[in-house]
Order: sequence, then C-alpha cells, then structure tokens
Amino acid sequence: MSDSSKERKPKRPPVETAGDDPWAKWRQPDAEAAPAPRPAPAATAPVEAKVEKPAEPVVRERPTGTLRPNKAPDAPPRVPARKPHSMRPALAAPVERTRESAPARPKRPAMETRRPAPKETRPVPREPQQRHPDNHQEGVRLSKVMSERAMCSRREADLWIERGWVLVNGERIAELGTRIDPNAEITISKEAEKDQAKQVTILLHKPVGYVSGQPEPGCVPAVTLISAETWKRQSGDPEFKPWMLRGLAPAGRLDVDSTGLLVLTQDGRVAKKLIGEDSDAEKEYLVRVAGEMIPNGLQLLQHGLELDGKPLKKAWVKQLNEDQLHFILKEGKKRQIRRMCELVGLRVIGLKRVRIGRVKLGDLPMGQWRFLRADESF
Repeated sequence: MSDSSKERKPKRPPVETAGDDPWAKWRQPDAEAAPAPRPAPAATAPVEAKVEKPAEPVVRERPTGTLRPNKAPDAPPRVPARKPHSMRPALAAPVERTRESAPARPKRPAMETRRPAPKETRPVPREPQQRHPDNHQEGVRLSKVMSERAMCSRREADLWIERGWVLVNGERIAELGTRIDPNAEITISKEAEKDQAKQVTILLHKPVGYVSGQPEPGCVPAVTLISAETWKRQSGDPEFKPWMLRGLAPAGRLDVDSTGLLVLTQDGRVAKKLIGEDSDAEKEYLVRVAGEMIPNGLQLLQHGLELDGKPLKKAWVKQLNEDQLHFILKEGKKRQIRRMCELVGLRVIGLKRVRIGRVKLGDLPMGQWRFLRADESF
C-alpha cells in the first residue's frame, strides 16, 4: 500500500521543556487529540444538499501556534499557561549584596524612658509651735544647771525631773531637756530631799591588790570589800542594807599598788566636788621612795614638770626624810606621783593617801570602811 493510503495521525504540538515552562511538571496531560477527518473523495461523488452541522468548537490560539479544541465541560480545570521565557520581559540580573556593598541602615534612636513629671505639691502651712517660756534654745538645760549648782548629779536631776520633783520659778517641770535661764530659781520637792537623804557615801581604807574602778585581770574591785563584816560602826550611822551598794561608784582613783583613803558614793554632789572639772579638793599623800634625787629635783616636783605634753598644776611637796616625801595635789592624773618621781630620779616603793578635802583617813583599819558622818564634808 502507498503511503498516501495510510492513516495520517496529526502531529502533537511540541512539548514545552521544563526549562521553558516551570509549571510543566504540575500540569495535567492533554486529552488525546481526535483523529483528523479523511479527505473528501473526488468530484465524481454526488453533491449532497447542505445540511447544517453543529458549530465546531472554537479553538483558541496558543502562543506556540498550535490549535487545540476546547476540553469537554466535564474535564477538570486546567492551570492557565504561562508565557515562555522567550516572551517574558528580561529581568535584570540579580545583584549579589554583601555587608560591604549594602547601604548601612540608620540606627533608630534609643527609646528614652521618660518619668512622669512630679505633681506639684503645695507646702502645707504649719502652725507655729508654742514654746514653753522656759524651754527656749537660748537657755541652758535644767539638769546641767542643777549639776553646776551642786544640787545633784545630772543623772539624779533627770530622774527628779521625770518624777516632777523639780520646780523652776515656782513652776513644776516634768519634761526632759527643758532649757531655762541660768539665773532662774530652782527648788526641789520634799520627795527629792528624802531620796537624796537616802544616798550614802562610804570611806574605805583600800589595801594593795584592789583596783578602785573597773576590774583588771587578776585584780578585784574595791567595792567587794563593802559588807556588814568589814563595817566599822559609829554613833549615828544608819543600818547597813544591801541596796546601799546599788549605784555606789568611786569618786577618784587609787592605784592597785597604793593604799589609803578611797571614797565611794551614791551622791552626785560629792562626786562632782571631788572629780569635777573645776574641782579644787586637795589630796594628801605619804610617799616612800628609793634612789637619788637630781639637783633641784624638789623644786621641779613642786612646779615645772609636765605629763603627756601638758604642764602640771603647782603642787606642795616636802621631804620628810631621806626616803619619804609628803605630797599635796589638786589634780589626779593617772599614776601622777609615780611618774613625777621618775622624772627627778626617784622610784616609788610605797604610797598612801591620808586625806581628801577636809576628810581624813584617821584610824580606820586597812580593809574596813565607814559611813561619812553628817558633820563631815569635803
């Protein structure tokens, strides 16, 4: 048979390559194309009357130039074809950006934390304080005035003021820290007088080895010698009670190696008179020494020496014999007599205090004590 008699199958349109159509691998294959109709026979065939045939389906033109009939209405929807790359507008070649070539973005300013503005507050007017007529800042504290007048100690004054036992110009004062005119009249109530009368002052003949104030290692405070067994009774003495030891403090020091008169008291007036800043109470000592005094040493002991960079007050010093001196001082620095003697070439081997003010040690045995009598005063 000749090639012309063979059925010719219509050529399929060229398949778009994957490189040209990126949607090719997702697109559904087209339905098989219908076979082309055979060519009409020669003109010898009778002409038939025209018969209206149904309209052929409209074939849309594809970009590739091939014609395809529309799919049947039951066929699934097709994805619209995209234009081949040859018909797409050329795109600019991608530019590789690096950190160096990329323009630097302007940094955003840091967010400032703003605090809300404080509300305006108007000061509340205060009412003027009503000051006590005797409590003005220009005055002097009441307890200080009472101590300076030797009425009592500051501690006692504060206690009496709290209890309402103090009157200033006839007005009762019961507030601590009250300031008054230094020249104001001060009186105390009968309760304060009775309380003051109960305060005792004790004279003790201290032996060696006892400290007058705070205890030192290996030593015993002198207050431990105060007991009913070591009491030397006198006519008119009150009965000894344990409460009398409460608040009992030494008024002046006496070295652990020294003996003699030591005063312990509960009365602030006595303490101020003996150890106050402006005290001029005399202290008399008998001193036993060893060594050879430097020339003009006795005159230096009387006046001309200094301790701790400060000159000493004038003292009364007398030489009783080769190894004994007699001292009368109006001050009481720590180990004063011993240090004074060292400056003139002497060494103290014994020291005894025999008088304070107008009160003498007398015949009080060592290690015993007695009350200060009513007819005695420093």
